[in-house]
Amino acid sequence: MALGSKKRESRKSLRQAGWITLDGGFAARACVVEDISSSGAKITVEDNNTLPARLRLAFSRDARTGRACEVVWRRGKTFGVKFVR
Repeated sequence: MALGSKKRESRKSLRQAGWITLDGGFAARACVVEDISSSGAKITVEDNNTLPARLRLAFSRDARTGRACEVVWRRGKTFGVKFVR
């Protein structure tokens, strides 16, 4: 099987400021949304504090907006998340 033959959703490069909120939390942490697809996103956080397995990702600081996510991979300050319901 050829390397990279696994079909991936097309990702759109974004590099846009975003906000992470934790379940039930009011403190929003800034992040950068590096790229996004219909199924998930790649985000970078400034502080290297561990992100929980579940979080909300939004493009405004309002915690009522955004999408529920699960972290699927971590590399230093960069995280891959998939959107969940």
